[in-house]
Amino acid sequence: VQLQASGGGSAQAGGSLRLSCVASGTIVSINVMGWYRQTPGKERELVADMSRDGNTNYAEVVKGRFTISRDNGKKTVYLQMNNLKPEDTAVYFCNGRVRSRLGQTPGTYWGQGTLVTVSS
Repeated sequence: VQLQASGGGSAQAGGSLRLSCVASGTIVSINVMGWYRQTPGKERELVADMSRDGNTNYAEVVKGRFTISRDNGKKTVYLQMNNLKPEDTAVYFCNGRVRSRLGQTPGTYWGQGTLVTVSS
């Protein structure tokens, strides 16, 4: 199983970026898919995640600005980031709980990370 993230880059404060992450490989089902972010010297933190049936969780600091969505048929999760702030600057990682075989406990997989830089 591989998760491939894309869409990072630079934006000015108040701008927008959209991240995408597609899962590939031997996949029976994907439970939760989400996005985390990390800055130097800090632990990776949850930004947002979404269950297969559409339930979402957001970090308080991004509520109202970021929107997570997913296309189960395409095995893809998206993160629309609006009204970006300099403090959103981080490496963003996609995450998925993936079952590769029937009856198997889902494993946790990470994408390679994509850098988001927001300037003031």
